[in-house]
Amino acid sequence: MTKLPGTKPRIGLLGTGPWAERTHAPALAAHAGVEFNGVWGRRPEAAAALAAACGTRAYEDVDALFAASDAIAIALPPDVQAPLAARAAAAGCHVILDKPVATSVPVARKLAEEVTAAGVASIVFCTLRFAEPTARWIEEQAAAGGWFLGEAHWLGSLFAPGSDSAYAASPWRREKGGLWDVGPHVLSVYLPVLGDVTSVSCAAGPADTRHLVLGHASGASSTATLTLSAPPAASEAALALYGERGRVTMPGWDGALGAFGGAVDALLEAIRTGRPHACDVRFGARLTEILAEAEAQVPTEAHRRP
Repeated sequence: MTKLPGTKPRIGLLGTGPWAERTHAPALAAHAGVEFNGVWGRRPEAAAALAAACGTRAYEDVDALFAASDAIAIALPPDVQAPLAARAAAAGCHVILDKPVATSVPVARKLAEEVTAAGVASIVFCTLRFAEPTARWIEEQAAAGGWFLGEAHWLGSLFAPGSDSAYAASPWRREKGGLWDVGPHVLSVYLPVLGDVTSVSCAAGPADTRHLVLGHASGASSTATLTLSAPPAASEAALALYGERGRVTMPGWDGALGAFGGAVDALLEAIRTGRPHACDVRFGARLTEILAEAEAQVPTEAHRRP
């Protein structure tokens, strides 16, 4: 049965890695509209440490955290996330999912079906959809319409020589590369502005670099270059649109912490109104479908890094 939270919904967190520690946990602890009521992780000692740092409690039994919560935020690898998110939804918990929701199309579709059938609200934390000022910019460009082309590149340097990023140790990022890690960010902008993807072409570049050419339902086309292996001096995230009003570029944003607070706000609004958010689990499943189609066009071994 879907839970009906009170004036201050209780939100639990699954995950204890750098993403949970640096973004999810502090944002939940600082959010005035929710009670951050617990942490569960695959490493109990890490869950205990993160919970203590945020003034909440650690749970060794994930189902006990579900029972004590109105909603669950998840900061876990995608294919660990999916079955736990389904369990949370079955327990009546609304969910904030990380992107991608899964790296398998059948798993992503099944998750979307299960969360929808459970009647709970869902949000997929695509940073640009909830950060300011990018969220507002996306809405403005979608309303304006008249777009002809989109051009994006997201050049991360997680895997560049000498990188000391805590995220570089992530096994799923090592295996799947920039296509799956930063590709959802670009798609989360393109789809609401240019329409659903109707065709996908993908070519490999250096290391994990992937070049996408996309057709959209509006008739527009777009490109995206995605990598986690760029030299640090070349790292950048940029997106431009070309159309009847000329060229417009996406503004910058101030990290993920405020954006996650915006995702929490969006979940609370979806719970309150009963209206699904545009960036929900079904949207997340669609992103997986597009990324899997792109991945299938590049030899499997090219995704793997030493």
